[in-house]
Amino acid sequence: MRPIASEKPARSAPARLAALLTFPVVLAAVFNCGGPSYANPRGLQVNPPTPDPRVGLAAGMFDAGEASWNLELVSTTPPPEEFLGSFNSDLAFTGNYAIQGNFNGVQVWDISDPASPVSVVTYNCPASQSDVSVYGTLLFVSGEDNSARLDCSDEGVRDAVSHERLRGIRIFDISDIADPQYIANVQTCRGSHTHTVLEHPGDDENVYIYVSGSSTVRPSEELAGCSAFSPEEDPNSALFRTEVIRVPLDNPEAAAVVSSPRIFQDLVAPPRHGLAPGDIRAREEMEARMEERRLAREEQRMERAEEARERGDLVIHEDDVLVTMPTEEARERLDSIVAARGGEGAPTAADSLALRTELVSAARASMPAMMTPMGGRRPAGGDEPRPGPNQCHDITVYPAIGLAGGACLGYGLLLDITDPANPTRLQAVADSNFSIWHSATFSNDGSKIMFTDEWGGGLAPKCRVDDPVEWGANAVFTIEDGEMVFQSYYKLPAAQTDQENCVAHNGSLIPVPGRDIMIQGWYQGGISLIDWTDPANPVEIGYHDRGPLNAERMEAGGSWSVYWYNGVIVNSEIARGLDILRLVPNEALTQNEIDAANSVQLTQLNSQGQPIFEWPATFALARAYLDQLERWHGLPAAEVAAARGALADAEGSAGTARRDALTALATTLREQAAGAADSGRVEKLADAVERLAG
Repeated sequence: MRPIASEKPARSAPARLAALLTFPVVLAAVFNCGGPSYANPRGLQVNPPTPDPRVGLAAGMFDAGEASWNLELVSTTPPPEEFLGSFNSDLAFTGNYAIQGNFNGVQVWDISDPASPVSVVTYNCPASQSDVSVYGTLLFVSGEDNSARLDCSDEGVRDAVSHERLRGIRIFDISDIADPQYIANVQTCRGSHTHTVLEHPGDDENVYIYVSGSSTVRPSEELAGCSAFSPEEDPNSALFRTEVIRVPLDNPEAAAVVSSPRIFQDLVAPPRHGLAPGDIRAREEMEARMEERRLAREEQRMERAEEARERGDLVIHEDDVLVTMPTEEARERLDSIVAARGGEGAPTAADSLALRTELVSAARASMPAMMTPMGGRRPAGGDEPRPGPNQCHDITVYPAIGLAGGACLGYGLLLDITDPANPTRLQAVADSNFSIWHSATFSNDGSKIMFTDEWGGGLAPKCRVDDPVEWGANAVFTIEDGEMVFQSYYKLPAAQTDQENCVAHNGSLIPVPGRDIMIQGWYQGGISLIDWTDPANPVEIGYHDRGPLNAERMEAGGSWSVYWYNGVIVNSEIARGLDILRLVPNEALTQNEIDAANSVQLTQLNSQGQPIFEWPATFALARAYLDQLERWHGLPAAEVAAARGALADAEGSAGTARRDALTALATTLREQAAGAADSGRVEKLADAVERLAG
């Protein structure tokens, strides 16, 4: 039984959204990409290296051992000196530039030569965690840390209430990308851990920012209207809501929060899994070390007590308390007790007991207070469930289909964003195997969604050999009639060490036509290239990994975000800087498929504002579909060979001859599609050929 629980409001989706949920058909007509084919029973056959070379890599900062399969590392560029030792975070892209967030600010790289990225500007502006997005000539940067300042200085903020503090969104004008101009900010009650820029198809005058702030609520004395009470106690509570900022494009300085939708309304805390074997082992080892230290301390105390007895001192040993006192001092204290009661002569047994009680009580009072275990409190009534999440970690919007995926800590949400300022929840899904629903990615045709689970919060080893494969993994869902339907899990298949923080993190689609292929970062688990065309059987088809930063202890590092952008794969390495990689042809991915993917050219990219991929008419696109038909036996081998020959002949001709040859080939393919094992892919091939003819 799959441990998935689903909640869907009784109301139906808006009519417009209901129509958009059939969008794969529309996409097939408009963009000639269609939906993926799941009919092939053979699946995708891959033969990764055995044994896995990722296991046992040598540790090091810039000299760690490396392993790659089906990915080529083009360049590695260390962080600038100003950011060395500070975490690199998310990425955004504009033109030839990669913009890399850092906990100390923003770094801009010119990646026009992928083999040699050039630093354009290192903009110091400390804030956690500097999540970045772009739109036109605007750059948006998240800030959440209590020490982040409005003026970007590194002095910090020490006061509990301060009007110098920045928690929210900074806005920069990057008309001159080498000289960003800080033009505005929008403060929010809980700051901005991450954010998402929404370019809505029906609004050319504004862009919208969905803010996910997971920190504490700031005092109302610092920002008016902020309240940490529950919504039942205060309808304007900053909890259980997300902020929507509207940015007027002709006056971005006027950006402001325009709504605070309560998309978490009525959700209850989902079931959670317990500790993994590795966590139990680590806890037992820690407890054993603590017990060893306790016994060693007890032995030392007993030795000191014995020495005190030999000197004739007062020694009191009662349970966990050991008190020693020189004889003369004890005699003086007893005399004081006798005098206090107005007595005379030698101390009585009652006086000795009073001194003993006083000394033991004082010793116990000076002992450190025991920490009470952390845990959620149940509301009054005892048996009622605890409330669910009160914030998202990240939201991915897909404006072309009017949907968003909310990765909201304890739940995965499907949101209707057809009204950009007022997103509404269509469905909430919980899974006891998931710990922290972290981020989401849609398939290009909008028929599927993949959520990631940041089990352990990104700073713990969660890819150990005995960690369950369902924990800290991805979960794949199909979207059927407006509901998410669970299909499978995917987890990095290479075990990592106790010295490597490893868990599912950020990635993006790669526009290979007819397939759903994603590149994804796993912190110090490295980078994984995943084919999830068949949602029930996602499979790894490539990777790049390094050994741990430190062989002796955990130090946070690895891939925070890795995204495809205009033919290259760019990786934000938390500690080591910026990596650029390329796809290489292999048994699971041909050069034609790579060339077709690289024919897609974007002017900007925010992965959380997911673009729809459109392929130009190229011979590589047609050949990519032919390669797929051959790989999965979607057409008889003779017909594949004939189509390849006809394409080659057409490419070698020009003008009317080329057009006629391509038109004839398209006609033949249409005729063959009806009896083909993969008729849908043959139709896509025919579409591609017709567009070439046109």
